[in-house]
Amino acid sequence: MSIAEIKQTAEHKMARTIETFKTELQKIRTGRAHPGILDQVHVEYYGSELPISQVANVSLLDARTISVQPWEKGMGPKIERAIRESSLGLNPSAQGDLLRVPMPPLTEERRKELTKVVRHAGEEAKVAARNLRRDANEHLKRLLKDKQIAEDDERRAQDEVQRLTDRTVAEVDRLVHAKEADILAV
Repeated sequence: MSIAEIKQTAEHKMARTIETFKTELQKIRTGRAHPGILDQVHVEYYGSELPISQVANVSLLDARTISVQPWEKGMGPKIERAIRESSLGLNPSAQGDLLRVPMPPLTEERRKELTKVVRHAGEEAKVAARNLRRDANEHLKRLLKDKQIAEDDERRAQDEVQRLTDRTVAEVDRLVHAKEADILAV
C-alpha cells in the first residue's frame, strides 16, 4: 500500500464517518417532523420485521406532522401500533388508510437530554475519526519499517492525515452545534 492509497483510504473512511454521524443526528427528534425519525421503527410484515419505509409511503404533511400511507389495506393498524409502541413517544391517528403522526412539542428537560445525546454521538464520531488516524499512522510506520518510504515522507504523510482528522473533528463539532441549536430552538 502506498502513501497516496493510505491517505485516500483514511479520507474515504472519515467522509463515511461524517455521513454516518449525519444519519444518526437525523434520528434524534427535534420539535420538527422528519420522515427519517420513523426509520428505526419496525413493523411485522408477513413474518418478518421491516422498517416502516418499506411497507408504506412516509412523507411530511407540514412542519410538525408526518403522514404514513400504507401500501396494503391491512397494514394501517399494525403500523399505528408499531409507532405507538416505539420509544419515540409519538401518538399516530388514523384517518381512513392515512396515518397522521403529529410531533409533540419538546419539554425543556427533554431538550437538555437530547443535547446530551447529541454530544455523546459527536464524541463517538470523533473517536472513530481518531481511530482512523491511528490506523493510517500505523500503516505509514509499517511502510517506514519495511524501508519502502523515507522518514521525511512518513512525517509529511502523518501531518496530512492529522490535518484530515482535524477537519473531520471540526465538521463533527459544527454538526453538533447546529443540532443543539435546532433542539434548543423553541
